[in-house]
Amino acid sequence: QVQLVESGGGLVQAGGSLRLSCAASGRTFRRYFMGWFRQAPGKEREFVAGINWSGGSTNVADSVKGRFTISRDSAKNTVYLQMNSLKPEDTAVYYCAASGGLGTLRREYDYWGQGTQVTVSS
Repeated sequence: QVQLVESGGGLVQAGGSLRLSCAASGRTFRRYFMGWFRQAPGKEREFVAGINWSGGSTNVADSVKGRFTISRDSAKNTVYLQMNSLKPEDTAVYYCAASGGLGTLRREYDYWGQGTQVTVSS
């Protein structure tokens, strides 16, 4: 069982940066691949970035590649999403999730956080 709590969302101007954190509880955290998803109003939840258990392999969606970076600190049971050069279209609720494999589909993830709102103003 893994419990996830996101933080770090907020309001930022276009071009700005935010760092999201996802704190995980549960002794099996290190076995899981971790991902970030986002969901804008009226849209499907979409994959943003994922990272394997060691942090040595990552996968980032084309829409954020070069701007967002995912990392993890297993000693702190925490996953991060560094978001730079933010655009208004990045506005969404961002969710942290845990999976048994490095997938990009929502159904592949077993555990979810409650989400944190990111709003980018133009």
